[in-house]
Amino acid sequence: MAVSENRTVTSEEARVALQQCFIKKRPVFLWGPPGIGKSELVASIAEEQGGHMIDLRLGQMDPTDIRGIPFYNKENNLMDWAPPIDLPSEELANQHPTVVLFLDEMNSAAPSVQAAAYQLILNRRIGKYTLPDNVVLVAAGNREGDKGVTFRMPSPLANRFVHLEMRPDFDAWQRWAVQNNIHKDVVGYVSFAKQDLFDFDPKSSSRAFATPRSWTFVSELLEGNLPASVETDLVAGTIGDGTAVKFMAHRKVAAQMPNPTDVLEGKVKELKTKEISAMYSLTVSMCYELKDLNNKKDKISTDKWHEMVDNFFSFMMANFTTELTVMGARVALTVYNLPFVPNKLKTFDEFHKRFGKYIVQAVA
Repeated sequence: MAVSENRTVTSEEARVALQQCFIKKRPVFLWGPPGIGKSELVASIAEEQGGHMIDLRLGQMDPTDIRGIPFYNKENNLMDWAPPIDLPSEELANQHPTVVLFLDEMNSAAPSVQAAAYQLILNRRIGKYTLPDNVVLVAAGNREGDKGVTFRMPSPLANRFVHLEMRPDFDAWQRWAVQNNIHKDVVGYVSFAKQDLFDFDPKSSSRAFATPRSWTFVSELLEGNLPASVETDLVAGTIGDGTAVKFMAHRKVAAQMPNPTDVLEGKVKELKTKEISAMYSLTVSMCYELKDLNNKKDKISTDKWHEMVDNFFSFMMANFTTELTVMGARVALTVYNLPFVPNKLKTFDEFHKRFGKYIVQAVA
């Protein structure tokens, strides 16, 4: 991993900073290695605000794609300019509270394209085109040491931005992963082998490497009922051979874990296979199951719901390490905000005694 000399932020810290810049209409440049989730972060903020995002890949554009093209205006016998269709119109802007113009791969764009974008960023206009008032500007790009095609950004252009450099952060990724139902084995393995969340080395010749984005691809590829050899080939082609070998070994052991529904129904109380990475997958599986049960609470009684929650806590305390037990409680309490009623749980007093400070932290 390339070592950065700049101050870095997590995705959650970047989210807060971006929201403030949106309010003040300050252009932001998001720096970071490939696959860290820069564009996904901006898109999610736009969606949360009920806005609309226009994603322009400047590295694939010509100057006229930003500036527009000249044409002869026969009405006034003068040269006129036709603005590009990709820039937000007033009509589009009026349909949304915020429009995010996302200029991706900006420092991969040729200097002539960067020069065209400069006026848009500097003056919020270019030629006869003017950005609507509710349009905010965000640019993004890889760092110069990330083995991508980059051009040094002119200092006057760089000075127009608030610069934020993102770094991979396991805690932020884990919260995002369980909220978005990333495959239990992916969350379980990465929770155990946190260093494998991001394994990009710009000096390596490997075409595939682990990043938050490529782990999402792995999660999607595991959804099919494929032969083990094909599954291994796909995983290796996504996160690299070395990490794939470790992950597939984890998958094999995780498959021997009890069914999470059997645990929650009290049919399984003791864990026979004590392989730690597989236990992480089981923890995630039980949290996923509890979330689904909560969404179907009209189909089960309140007493039955709390009985299953009791079995969840009881099983973790009897079989898991402190770290795993706390992880399960944190996901259930803070990420999914499951509506436990303490006085309906037989295990609550014991759990509170052993992990009370974590409960306070979780519900604070």
